[in-house]
Amino acid sequence: MVKQKERRPGSKAAGGPGAKPQRDARRDAPFKTGKPPAKPARDTGPKSAPAARDRGERISEPRGEAPVAVTSERPLIVRTGERPMERVPVILESLGAGDFHLIDSGNGLKLEQYGSYRVVRPEAQALWQPSLAAHVWDNADAIFTGDTDEDGMGRWRFPREALGETWPLQLLGVDFLGRFTAFRHVGVFPEQIVHWAWMKEQVEAAKRPLKVLNLFGYTGVASLVAAAAGAEVTHVDASKKAIGWARENQALGRMEKLPIRWICEDAMKFILREERRGNKYDIILTDPPKFGRGPNGEVWHLFEHLPSMLDICREILSPKALGLVLTAYSIRASFYSIHELMRETMRGAGGVVESGELVIREAGLDGKTPGRALSTSLFSRWVPK
Repeated sequence: MVKQKERRPGSKAAGGPGAKPQRDARRDAPFKTGKPPAKPARDTGPKSAPAARDRGERISEPRGEAPVAVTSERPLIVRTGERPMERVPVILESLGAGDFHLIDSGNGLKLEQYGSYRVVRPEAQALWQPSLAAHVWDNADAIFTGDTDEDGMGRWRFPREALGETWPLQLLGVDFLGRFTAFRHVGVFPEQIVHWAWMKEQVEAAKRPLKVLNLFGYTGVASLVAAAAGAEVTHVDASKKAIGWARENQALGRMEKLPIRWICEDAMKFILREERRGNKYDIILTDPPKFGRGPNGEVWHLFEHLPSMLDICREILSPKALGLVLTAYSIRASFYSIHELMRETMRGAGGVVESGELVIREAGLDGKTPGRALSTSLFSRWVPK
């Protein structure tokens, strides 16, 4: 079940939903992050991709190479006009969907159901005590152990029997593979079901073909959901391995004929090129890492590069765009930081920016017994009305 709770929603006067975005003058100086802007790296194609995030192979750092910033000398656009209206805080809550639900949490861990497997993984925000007995946790099919730091590698222990690397799962009608990775992740981030369900509804309700851009697309579940609903999808990720997994998921669901472009490239380079070419998208999903390092030494820092990324994303939104969605994990910040950035980015575009947190609610062993809510990430979403 997926539901949206809006707590203390408020709105402030702004330009109307139908306001036409303005093409404003650019700054005289390049966007700065406290350091001189790096010279743009030469675009050498897919091999120049920035690092995959903390999504399977986040720390794929080449040795002996100087870091290359992924920012460019493209200045930020000076936006004018009213900021969009706002809805805050918005809590997007999932009680699970398809083959997933959160069984229990506590003591810095979470017990989850993924298809036929029960999985235990670290979760620093689970500060309370577990609700279920210890023997339930000990009887899990897979337990992640070792380095439990968010950026660290570890290993899986299988108390009941040895398991293969992958197993089949389904969410929102899309088949894909769960996967035990060395970075604790399992090939899908189920808290984002609420964004995917919203996107699916937008695509199915549209009276026209929609183009969706999925930046930092990981293993492609969101891309497959959008394409299955009828959208033309462009999926961008820096990791060749993640793109390979995404193609496996497409083949598993016999969805090879769906209109999806799989692009293995630096996300910033890709959207800059799309801006130059005048290509537009109706919905953009972006889920950048806190930090990433690519195969050619490219470096991504969320707090330094996010304003530029969102600025470019606004420029490649279509005139009848339906949404720009940002999700942010593992950062020491309030959702207000990305909320106000999104509102500044969308000045003069009308609409509304809604921001808050994504949470998953415990559902018990039966998947139907609501318990505590576990916060997973921050988000901000602009929509035209």
